[in-house]
Amino acid sequence: MLTPKQNFLETLKKDGKPDRLVKQYENLFFFPGDPVAGFVRGKRYQGMPPLKDKWGTTILWPEDQFAAMPSVADEHKVVRDVTRWRDYTSAPDIVGNCSDPALWEPALEAISKIDRDEYLLMTFMPTGVFEQLHFLMGFEDTLTNFLLEPEAMKDLSDAIGEYRFNFAKLLVDNLKPDIMLSHDDWGSKNNLFMSPEVWREFIKPQYVKTYKYCKDNGVIVMHHADSFLEPIVEDMVELNIDIWQGVLPQNDIPAIQKKLDGRMTLMGGIDAAIVDRKDATEEEIRAEVRRVCEEYAPGGHFIPCITYGAMGTIYPHVDPIINDEIDRYNREVYGI
Repeated sequence: MLTPKQNFLETLKKDGKPDRLVKQYENLFFFPGDPVAGFVRGKRYQGMPPLKDKWGTTILWPEDQFAAMPSVADEHKVVRDVTRWRDYTSAPDIVGNCSDPALWEPALEAISKIDRDEYLLMTFMPTGVFEQLHFLMGFEDTLTNFLLEPEAMKDLSDAIGEYRFNFAKLLVDNLKPDIMLSHDDWGSKNNLFMSPEVWREFIKPQYVKTYKYCKDNGVIVMHHADSFLEPIVEDMVELNIDIWQGVLPQNDIPAIQKKLDGRMTLMGGIDAAIVDRKDATEEEIRAEVRRVCEEYAPGGHFIPCITYGAMGTIYPHVDPIINDEIDRYNREVYGI
């Protein structure tokens, strides 16, 4: 029987031989506590007063909400004219402010306690290029400006892309992670937010250097996008993405598995709208997890998981049932 770490790594190999399904994030040690995140994002907590990050975006986390969100209300909008974006914002100087080795000592001390034979260290890069754009100007302005002000949007996208490259480099060089969990939602449940051509012009180029640096340094690239991304899966492979985390069941997952033939692992499939509800019953949760295992496991290179961009569910009774049903499936199908 493979260890959870071995089983995970076998699942990712094109010709790997996992002996069961990986159970969500079972062997991954999620570590978001790096100096860059602290410098740029600030301390966020439920019920906090409005907070401005280093980009100038106002972040809200009311007591009655489950997560922090940007405010792009008119009084908070950062970039009001993208042709003059430098008058409103600039990329945070993370190289100048986060390169001192002393700043990384607490993080290094924390991760030194991880059993790296058993767990894979996963660092975190939130707020991707498209997300940063709409954090600064809102969805409507972002999508409109791609069409009306392409030169300025390319310029701003390049600045965000370079910032994220420096972010990745600082994480990789200092923490030596096994996995980079990088966020950027590129679509809704049923469509990309923009045409594939627009995505390829503005967004895709910003990931080429960043993900190549990760791969060149032996880091597994896990890209989170709980989105419909069928039209660009080949592009994602070109970007050196090893794992598409958050794949929604609205995508034709079996068809994508057949098309990819092991070149990228899909992680997700469990419909949160079905299972992650206060009133979700154990029977409903188990039925959805069993559906996912039965429909997608035969295609290989698949990890059943909630589609959120980190471990856990909103309602605490849900996640243990998900894990138990995956365990049950593994016992019944693989004898493990």
